[in-house]
Parts: sequence; structure tokens; C-alpha cells
Amino acid sequence: MVARSLLLGLALVAGTAIAGDLAAGRAKADAVCAVCHGPNGLSMQPNAPHLAGQPEIYLVEQLKNYRSGKRSHDVMSVIAKPLTDAEIQNLAAWYAAMQVSVQLP
Repeated sequence: MVARSLLLGLALVAGTAIAGDLAAGRAKADAVCAVCHGPNGLSMQPNAPHLAGQPEIYLVEQLKNYRSGKRSHDVMSVIAKPLTDAEIQNLAAWYAAMQVSVQLP
């Protein structure tokens, strides 16, 4: 019973990691997100967060929250409204696949 639950959990995690289409996510990001969040997911605007390297599950949840109205922002609420679940998953996969490094001062 425990082994079965463990295998199911691992399958769900593995499925989530590869669920998005990176090429489709990149194309959508270039067309819609890059204006505010930068062409590589690193924003040049002080009021727009970096998306590169964010966890996929976090990005999916936040985009769905904007789409549903659970989370509100003048621009993001409009941008997220027409996104399909597949587009959200693709965007999240694209940004999560980016590796960000930090250099301490």
C-alpha cells in the first residue's frame, strides 16, 4: 500500500515536470510576457517581477488566480483572462526551465 502511494506520487511529480511544451511556452512568452517581464524572464521594470527560474507549480497557480479573479492586477488580470490551461502550463514550464544564478556581494 505504501509503495503504491509512493509510486503514484512519483508519477505525478514526474508528469508535472514534463507537462508543458517549452517551445509553445517560449513563443507565448515572447508574444505576450516579454514586454513587462523581459525577453529572458528577467524584468527591467521595477514593478514587474522576474519570472525566470520560478517554480512551475507557483507560476501555474498564480496565472490561474489572475485568470479567475482570485488575484487582481490591472494588467495581469487582462493578460491571463484568455489563457487556456495548456497555455498556462506551457508558460510555467518555459520560465521554470530557465536557470538563474545568484552572485552574493
